[in-house]
Amino acid sequence: MGIVPKRNGAGGLRSRWPGPGRLGLLARPVLAVALVACGAAWAVVPGEASAGAAGSVPRQAGDAHPSLGAALPRDETLYTTGNASLAPRSFNPLDRSSYTGTLGLLYETLFLYDPISNKMVPWLASSGSWSGPSTYTIELRPGVDWVESSSGAAVGTLSGADVMFSLRLAMADKADPWHEDVGSVQSVSASGDLVTVHFGAPVNYAEWHDYLWHAPVLPAAVWSKLHAAQAATATNLSPMATGPMLLYSTSSGGACYRDNPHWWAKNALGLAFKFNYLCDLVSPASGKGLAELLDGSIDWSNQLLRGVTNLAASRGAGYGIKTYYSGPPYMISAATAWLEMDLARSPMNNVDFRRAVAYALDPGAVAQGPYTGTVEVAGATGLLPELSSWVDARAVKKLGFYFSPSLAKKYLARSGYRGQSLVFLVPQGQVDLLEAAQLLAKQLAKVGISVSVHSAPEAALRKDINSGNFDMVINSQVGLSATPWQYFETVYRLPIPAALAAGDNTERMSDPGAWALVQQAARTPLTDSATLGRLYDTLQSDFLDQLPEIPLWYTGAWFQASTRYWQGYPSSITSSDRYTPVMWPGWLGSTTTVLALAHLRRR
Repeated sequence: MGIVPKRNGAGGLRSRWPGPGRLGLLARPVLAVALVACGAAWAVVPGEASAGAAGSVPRQAGDAHPSLGAALPRDETLYTTGNASLAPRSFNPLDRSSYTGTLGLLYETLFLYDPISNKMVPWLASSGSWSGPSTYTIELRPGVDWVESSSGAAVGTLSGADVMFSLRLAMADKADPWHEDVGSVQSVSASGDLVTVHFGAPVNYAEWHDYLWHAPVLPAAVWSKLHAAQAATATNLSPMATGPMLLYSTSSGGACYRDNPHWWAKNALGLAFKFNYLCDLVSPASGKGLAELLDGSIDWSNQLLRGVTNLAASRGAGYGIKTYYSGPPYMISAATAWLEMDLARSPMNNVDFRRAVAYALDPGAVAQGPYTGTVEVAGATGLLPELSSWVDARAVKKLGFYFSPSLAKKYLARSGYRGQSLVFLVPQGQVDLLEAAQLLAKQLAKVGISVSVHSAPEAALRKDINSGNFDMVINSQVGLSATPWQYFETVYRLPIPAALAAGDNTERMSDPGAWALVQQAARTPLTDSATLGRLYDTLQSDFLDQLPEIPLWYTGAWFQASTRYWQGYPSSITSSDRYTPVMWPGWLGSTTTVLALAHLRRR
């Protein structure tokens, strides 16, 4: 099971991306069920026939991936997969089903977030700062070109007017995925490369911070011509953008991009891709994906490929397969997998029963079993590793749970549980989740809790969770975040009907006191670490005392790469290339994946 964060490109909407990212309530970056059709015919994007125009790149003969009908030079092409389950239909960064690379290769954000170093990286913005409690000022980089994919020509320059337009669109359009992030913005003005944002009281600092590294900057010259209803739905097959690549071609098998000769970061940051083309392919079945990685058809995979641990690093000498870590957990953490129970139903509404479940489970067995060492057991609070500085160690020591069948039986006896059979729902087609649920059910049985595992189609599963027709599921709603706010907002959001509509609080936890603290945290400046620390400490104590969710493991940001044609992949080994190796929505374009791509070099 893989995740992309709920409130960044993969989630959000408050579930912003329902496709290869957050699928409603159960998030998964890749559905490994769509087979790539071999020999798919390529459709040239509008305007591509103008080969020879400024910056355009003609097709050349060479080896191609078998799913592509047109050949590209193999030593100039990076093949990626594990990021999309459906063929490309949209390159609109406001479209929740836009294809891999729309944000990150084409469109860009004001800042990037580096989860490994837990810091913000200026991107289209050279700086951003608060000039008062309710005024934020953005200064843009000079000399950023808007470039047409169809011709490769620079046709304009990014200005504050583009940022102002993008912000105003998000403010006005509820269909904009970042509409809620700008809910406290009152007005926006621009002068040259300077943008000034004024907020009304109370200022929602947490959501604004999310906007800065998640939302694309749009070309006002293009989007201002669209009808309001088209802003988030136009397919945008001939994009004009600022990013490192241009859309080259599309087919049922995926999309190819070519180098943007006018990319601003070449001069401003000394960055350049060593490949001329990047083709992101629709995800194959897991077994086929591993075979393609081994035979060199794929260079970079963000798909869950079980068995890759036997091929990576020292254990796989001669295979040339790289993972981010050379040993367990091999992958950086992407999201927290919870055991979620419907707290409105008996016996799950009893906190002693929930404690019994927490003490009965050994997620380490799942990490080593179904996930073959590629996931890490979660801490008791469930906060991801990049948020470790926020973890209240005293609360964990006092209230935290651990694997203890004897304590599980003790709390179970207090709970009033009488042996009734419970149902553990899992989505059909996700073998890793099925095996994990079966293993957890056996652990629960050992302490006297009767659980049967049932598979259901994804749509039916979402419906059951939304309607409260479930006992237990494995849910992974919250992924990458720069602060703990999103995590606790997802757990405690009230009122429950509105929370469910937004995809939050699907466990139905009613704790008005905790929700008030979450709201207070959202309205506290990020610079006020003392106040935020106290708020998040209190929320962690409440979480551990009430156990609205039971953290199990951190799902992996699946990444494995072949060194047959390219090297210099992201790695924990050296400090110079510790970038995010993930092209999922919410990562590519929002984190440091673009820096990882620029670090690659020909073998």
